[in-house]
Amino acid sequence: MANDLGRLILRLVLGIAVLLHGIGKLTGGVGGIAKALSAAGLPTFLAYGVYVGEVIAPILVLLGFYARIGAWLIVINMLFAIGLVHMHQITALNAQGGWAIELQAMFLFTAASIGLMGPGRFAINSR
Repeated sequence: MANDLGRLILRLVLGIAVLLHGIGKLTGGVGGIAKALSAAGLPTFLAYGVYVGEVIAPILVLLGFYARIGAWLIVINMLFAIGLVHMHQITALNAQGGWAIELQAMFLFTAASIGLMGPGRFAINSR
């Protein structure tokens, strides 16, 4: 029971936090992401993948409906975010002495944990 409750807490926190970023993309667009992709030599249509990684995937995680798939989509989304925008910060500290990409790393590794462990008992399905 405690493990399932812990998984639920992880799913809720990750799902809400990433979904809020997705809502920002829904209201503000993905122009900045398209520019970053273009600068990296990648096709700009990939920017629309952020809607999968930051809207659909966190909803799957929140509901516990194919949460593992949703979690791995978030992992892919975060790898792109780190690779395109935050790569120069991987070895940097912020003004308070914390890791400069601690938020991105928390999203990445929390999603990977859910992807490996599964959603637990408090989910629509256990996949």
